[in-house]
Amino acid sequence: MTINRCLSVALIDENTSRMVRALAVATLLSMPFVTTVQAQSQPRPVGQTATRDPMLGRLEAEITRLAAIAGGKVGVAAVHLETGREVVLNRGEPFPMASVYKVPIAVQLLTRVDSGTLRLDSMITLRPSDLHPGSGTLTQLFDDPGVSLSVRNLLELMLLISDNSATDIMLRTAGGGAAVNARMRALNVSGISVDRPTLNLIADAIGVKNLPPEDQVTPESFRALARGVSDEAEKAAAEAFYRDRRDTSTPEGMARLLETIWRGRALSKANTDLLLDIMRRCETGENRIKGFLPPDVIVRHKTGTLGLGVANDVGIVELPNGGGHLALAIFVKESTRSTEMQERAIAQIARAAYDYFLFNPGTK
Repeated sequence: MTINRCLSVALIDENTSRMVRALAVATLLSMPFVTTVQAQSQPRPVGQTATRDPMLGRLEAEITRLAAIAGGKVGVAAVHLETGREVVLNRGEPFPMASVYKVPIAVQLLTRVDSGTLRLDSMITLRPSDLHPGSGTLTQLFDDPGVSLSVRNLLELMLLISDNSATDIMLRTAGGGAAVNARMRALNVSGISVDRPTLNLIADAIGVKNLPPEDQVTPESFRALARGVSDEAEKAAAEAFYRDRRDTSTPEGMARLLETIWRGRALSKANTDLLLDIMRRCETGENRIKGFLPPDVIVRHKTGTLGLGVANDVGIVELPNGGGHLALAIFVKESTRSTEMQERAIAQIARAAYDYFLFNPGTK
């Protein structure tokens, strides 16, 4: 098994970063922060019965038709946040989140900031074992010991360019998967489970066995282990991966988390604004939710990709001309088609939902 083949099934988001992007993160931190989101004064409670819309069946039928483009199983939740109208496809089906799971990790991390047990300007020194395979910049650029980055730096790297090394550090700093899942339960968000660092998730997905403890793994040692995985073992690992409920989300669960964040119920106003601003600046997924939308439409989102037929994008679309906000969670799994075709399906579904709720505003 070649290294290139190994990396093709790692947690990889499109538009992998270059050195200039890493330096841009530091520049972003020096820029003044501008609040871009305002919650509604009388929000609809999460889970409340949506405004009746007899035409939603047409949207559901169109989304079902478009889902076939992906060549796999597709899960969709589209919720108009102002009116509560929604369309959900495969509501309770678990889908591998891949890098989408960085959103609930961020929520728990910022919850710690809100509680005063963590500061955004706290510095973390990177160790050689913190550099993990898959998407991002840290592994390529910061392979010498002694580099320190702030929590804010690492949070931005995790969400802006989907850096896996930053993610595993942030998951550890947030208290691990158990703490993330406890926070989801406290927010009354079900259907989301965060269980493993990206290092272990990738290892399980591609069939790497007997992975040493995290503090003993380097990119070189991981590549050596990946080279030893046979084609048969890789195939068996992929089949087992889709039976694994760890690090998965239902479409409904992710849409409810997005709604909870947007309404300011997950975090303080300052950290709600921070999280949504970072998601607005996300650098990956130009061909997914944003793919067929007008270029000036604001989308706050996070993508996820695995070379096992997994392509995801979740976020909040701001409809123009006072049309409200649309929470979208679109997942693809077990696809036998190219990433390009999976992305096309996501983009077409997002555009169908955008058009429907834009031209059918309903009653607020």
